[in-house]
Amino acid sequence: MHFVNAKTILTPHSMNIYRGCSHGCIYCDSRSKCYQFTHDFEDIEVKQNAPELLEEALRKKRKRCMIGTGAMGDPYIPLEKELGLMRRCLEIIERHDFGIALQTKSDLVLRDLDILERINRKTKAVVQMTLTTADDGLCKIVEPAVCPTSRRFEVLRECRARGIPTVVWFSPLLPFLNDSMENAQGIIDYCVQAGVKGIICFGIGVTMREGNREYFYDALDRAAARFPDDSRFAGIKDRYIKTYGYSYEVTSPNNHKIMSYLSQACSRNKIMFGTDKIFKWMEEFPEDSLQPSLF
Repeated sequence: MHFVNAKTILTPHSMNIYRGCSHGCIYCDSRSKCYQFTHDFEDIEVKQNAPELLEEALRKKRKRCMIGTGAMGDPYIPLEKELGLMRRCLEIIERHDFGIALQTKSDLVLRDLDILERINRKTKAVVQMTLTTADDGLCKIVEPAVCPTSRRFEVLRECRARGIPTVVWFSPLLPFLNDSMENAQGIIDYCVQAGVKGIICFGIGVTMREGNREYFYDALDRAAARFPDDSRFAGIKDRYIKTYGYSYEVTSPNNHKIMSYLSQACSRNKIMFGTDKIFKWMEEFPEDSLQPSLF
C-alpha cells in the first residue's frame, strides 16, 4: 500500500477511500486500463486524508443526501481493519445526519453495524452485498481473498436483525461457470431467507475490457491447471475466446431464461427488482429527516 493526500473525496455524492483492491476477484472491471491506474492494482492507494475531506465537504453541503461508496473499490478491504478510515467516515456521516449506501463483499462491515444502525435510525443506511455464486467452493476460486457467499449471507441476516435494509448485487455471472439456473435459485434462496430489499442484476454475463480481460484469462488458465479434474475449467479460456473474442459484453446463452426466473422469483417474494427502481430508492433521502441549517 501507499498513502496519498487526495484533493477531493466526493464526486458528487460518492466516495472511494481506497484505490485498488486485494480481494483478487478474477473478473474485476476496476482493473481495466481505462481507469488509468499508475500503480499495481494490489498496491492499494490509501487516501489518508479522506475523513478530513469528508468532514469539510459535508459541513459545506446545504442539502443532506445519501453518500455512496464501494462502486470502484471495496471500502472493507483487509487494510481497513488496521486503518479504520471507513469507520471514521461513517462517524462523520452520522454526525452530520447524512445517509449511507455502501457496497462490499466483506464481513468486516459487521464491525461497523453499530454506526450503521444509528445512521439508519436517524436517516437511512443501506448495505449492498455482492453475491455471485451459491457454491462456496467456486466462490473461493473466482473471489479468492474475500469471505465466501455463505458468510456474506450471515452478514445480510445480521443487517436484517438490526433493521438495516440490504440490496444484493447478483453480478457478474460468468458464462460456463456460474450462469446456471441452479446457481440463480441458490442466490434467490439466500436473498429470501435474509429478507433483502432488492436484487440488482444487469443481465447474465460479464463485461471485458483491456486490462481486466487479460487478468481474467490468466486466472482461468491458473484454475484449469489447479483443478484438472473440474470439468468446468477444462479448456474454458479457449471456449471464451472462440465464443466471445474481444467483445465488451459477454452475455450468457442462459440470459433470457435466468433473467425471467429472477423477475418472477422477486415478484413472488416481494423483493425489488430492476436497476433503475433500486438505484432511485437508494438515492432517496428520507423526507422527514432534519433539514440542514442555512448557517
